[in-house]
Amino acid sequence: MKKLGFKKGIRKLHLWLGLSTGLIVFIISITGAIYVFQEEITNYLRKDAIYHNESDIATKKPLPLKVLEQKVDAFTNEKYQIHWATIPIDKSRSYIFYYYERNPEGWNFFEEYVIYKSVYINPFTGEIKGVYDETADFFNIIKSIHYSFMLKTEWGTYVCGIPTLIFLFMLVSGIILWWPKNKNARKQRFSFNWKNVKSWKRKNYDLHNILGFYVASVAFVVAFTGLFYAFYFIQAILYVVFSGGSTTYPDFSHIKTKAPIEMRNEHTLDKIGKKVEELYPDAFQYSLDFGYEHLDDHEHPNYDVFVKQLSYSYHVNHSLIFDENSGELLHQHSHKDKNLGEKAVAANYDTHIGAIFGIWTKIIAFVVSLVCASLPVTGFLIWWGKRNKK
Repeated sequence: MKKLGFKKGIRKLHLWLGLSTGLIVFIISITGAIYVFQEEITNYLRKDAIYHNESDIATKKPLPLKVLEQKVDAFTNEKYQIHWATIPIDKSRSYIFYYYERNPEGWNFFEEYVIYKSVYINPFTGEIKGVYDETADFFNIIKSIHYSFMLKTEWGTYVCGIPTLIFLFMLVSGIILWWPKNKNARKQRFSFNWKNVKSWKRKNYDLHNILGFYVASVAFVVAFTGLFYAFYFIQAILYVVFSGGSTTYPDFSHIKTKAPIEMRNEHTLDKIGKKVEELYPDAFQYSLDFGYEHLDDHEHPNYDVFVKQLSYSYHVNHSLIFDENSGELLHQHSHKDKNLGEKAVAANYDTHIGAIFGIWTKIIAFVVSLVCASLPVTGFLIWWGKRNKK
């Protein structure tokens, strides 16, 4: 009797929580499915900008970054300054310069991002290959809906995070409700047997239960990694579990620039870039901040350079700290030097979107997201069908 009462309580919670959050879960899931192949589609659409097709690059030297900055500014005529540049190790690819300013008072996506623009430039000639307003980009809008319902990121993440937290409970409670009473019932829970079934209600019930069972474990991982961006305690759990109980994340904020500002010149960034490419010649790309003041007053404790090792994933990355005035390397923190907790945190984004092992895990993430989007629909139809038996 106690077991029946427990399942009855779980069933009611599953029902009412599902009805109250179903629409939000549907939107989060369907936008997640759309975003999975964002990189592949964007790279295809921008291929003429990504590759500059300059000949004999082995015998040529890229222009200084400050010279390229001036050419970008002259072309765009923007009132804001360059925020950072992404430098590919493969010099057959264009450099990308970014204008990026956030308004701390903005309450939605379009008000929060004053400017978010990318400029692709031939590093050898300074020819502009493409300019893109990222605030108008389809996939960035989809990402904002998925991440915060296009609300201010500081609190909009909770609008998506709380229903996702409830969705985790829905997955666990769904497995409890799915669990068969006996061996005969078990046979009907793993596969569709619609040979003699004509009722749409039965077919819909099977779709909800069987598909839900098969995607539950992967969906739990996808949802949990999504919660990473909404709740600090999820980040802490992930790090503590994988680091073997450590509660202190490595802190390098004490490593700071000491050289006088007079040592900084127009070639300092080039000096930093040269050192990065010397240390990681097989990496994919790295990013250099131009060090200007910004609207959101966001300050970095030191001059950190992020190095992305793989083209398809961020989870293998390196961190270098430089003296931003002298350009001297102060600290090197490679992927191989990180503890398992750091690596788990670094892998969170790629695990969430399915990029962790390339295209095949992306396909899995795409299918799982579509099934997750179907669960609120089929669940609602189960409830509707019971209320309207005729």
